Amino acid sequence: MFARLSRGRKVLLGALGALTAGGAGVVTALHVSVSADEFVHPPPLKWSHNGLFSALDHKSIRRGYQVYRQVCSTCHSMKYLAFRNLIGVTHTEEEAKAIAEEYMFMDGPDEEGNMFERPGKLSDYFPRPYENDEQARAANAGSLPPDLSYIALARHGGEDYIFALMTGYCDPPAGIDIRDELYYNPYFPGAAIGMAPPLYNEILEYEDGTPATLGQLAKDVSVFLRWASEPEHDQRKRMGMKMLMIFTLLIGASYYMKRHKWSVMKSRKIAYRPPN
Repeated sequence: MFARLSRGRKVLLGALGALTAGGAGVVTALHVSVSADEFVHPPPLKWSHNGLFSALDHKSIRRGYQVYRQVCSTCHSMKYLAFRNLIGVTHTEEEAKAIAEEYMFMDGPDEEGNMFERPGKLSDYFPRPYENDEQARAANAGSLPPDLSYIALARHGGEDYIFALMTGYCDPPAGIDIRDELYYNPYFPGAAIGMAPPLYNEILEYEDGTPATLGQLAKDVSVFLRWASEPEHDQRKRMGMKMLMIFTLLIGASYYMKRHKWSVMKSRKIAYRPPN
């Protein structure tokens, strides 16, 4: 149908389409420019593992686990992480066994059909601080502390968001009222968060003697939660390096084979001999 139109009408329809698209773009740009988020985006930080071939800081992961265990685990669970996942990353097998045995887990039934408690094993997952979600809400003024197993991937900004949230508590600006049971944090959606500031200077003593400042605590727990969300981070980058090396060799071999196979075709001479 469009082909049957005259040239003038085609030009007119094209101009109308261009004006419509331009108007939609202007409206969208104006909407984006005047729309404001209800929270502050976390600033991007220079993490040591952000490089293409950079691994996670395993010493920081170990310190971050200490922060989680002594501070965060009182409210937050990590039900998808087992004690065996710590082996070779933050602790040795003997250390991981000792940590697991500090907790008691319900098991059974035994030969008499009764449930019993036993010390933890490497195959057990991190214990939950509350029996169920209702108990967690009742203990936290109606707020449900989220599970931290994949929190670094579940939040926009990843470890940048976690670090900013841990260090971003402050007094609300003028004109903003916060309920008594809430706290002001500009990096949290809505800026009113039910979690009290969990970290502060010297809240714990690191095993390796690192000064436990607020920034250090927030950095270490952010790295730990980043590892927990993606335990295969280092392995993925190692595989990427191996694949790049293999592809480099394959590209060189493919180029040689291409030159070898096509050299005859490209250098041949076609002569046309007309029939007598």
